[in-house]
Amino acid sequence: MSFPEAHKAKGTRPEGKQPSGPGDSGWQARKSAATRNQIISSAIRCIVELSYSKTTMIKISEKAGLSRGATLHHFPSKMDMIRAVVGYLNEKRIEAFRRAIEEIPTDADMAHVAVQAYSVHVDHPIYIALFELAVAARTDNELKEILHPAQLAFDREWYRTAWDLFPEWHSDRKAFDLALNLSQQLMEGMAISNFTHARKYDKKQLLSYLEEKVRELRPPSS
Repeated sequence: MSFPEAHKAKGTRPEGKQPSGPGDSGWQARKSAATRNQIISSAIRCIVELSYSKTTMIKISEKAGLSRGATLHHFPSKMDMIRAVVGYLNEKRIEAFRRAIEEIPTDADMAHVAVQAYSVHVDHPIYIALFELAVAARTDNELKEILHPAQLAFDREWYRTAWDLFPEWHSDRKAFDLALNLSQQLMEGMAISNFTHARKYDKKQLLSYLEEKVRELRPPSS
């Protein structure tokens, strides 16, 4: 019996035990979504711990504690899996940044909070996984075709999110763009440096200097 047939037979309920209402079918949908997220999380751990090139569907299944067939039911190929991983990572990045900013008091030092929030973000395994995928995409056209449009979509959403969260900058979009780009490029560069350079640097000093420059760029209060 082939896998699809076996899965269908295994999932068939006895006569009289078919879903009786939205509660039953809803439970199945939640279970399926939970399994998908479990597989995606395992794929991210594989990418971070093993590298993209060594991440296989078998290793993902093992880390998730599932059979290869169960994994293939949700993601028929590695590239299907990677497409889901990239979407999941980008969504979590936006959610985490928005949550970090929205939870602070209105009278807080926003330059400090924003810089610290993004610094924590680029040190997270989520960013490490994206960095690993970005490096691999340089020589993998199939991966590049997935990653490039997803990154463009993330950048647009990231910009809109930052614009919404910092209305005090709305009077000077040019200054806002410069502050955002400066912060993003410096902190992402620092994160990459952790993987590629042995020379140590004073992270606290660099972040403090960045905060100072962001405050200088902030438009005066009306």
